[in-house]
Amino acid sequence: MDRASANEQSLASHLALVACRSGLGNGHLVNELMRVVYLGWFLQRAGYGNCPAGQFRIAEYAVETTLAHAHECGEWRLPEEAIADFEVLLALYDSQLASAPLHEVLAAEQKLRAFLAGTSSSPIVVSA
Repeated sequence: MDRASANEQSLASHLALVACRSGLGNGHLVNELMRVVYLGWFLQRAGYGNCPAGQFRIAEYAVETTLAHAHECGEWRLPEEAIADFEVLLALYDSQLASAPLHEVLAAEQKLRAFLAGTSSSPIVVSA
């Protein structure tokens, strides 16, 4: 992946977190954060990263909670207790974008599309 594209994706993700952290998010920005969670997971499964699976699940749950809260009252704010987990995952994603070859990023995006088209509730597998 070229540096400019990686920087653009990284910036979009970090801005989404800032907005959603402060309650200024929206559906698009929350979806951007979920995209980072899932792409980060798929890239980690391909050998780029070693964050605990539970950290991905915490972030996934925080996005789901944010969506439910937004539908109830219109506020798009991530739970404060999940911010640190998102910061770790964004740092991982930045590292992945810097180190993974383009074909791995494209493969992760294909896996994300397949997941979204399917019926599974989550692609993240947490071992017992």
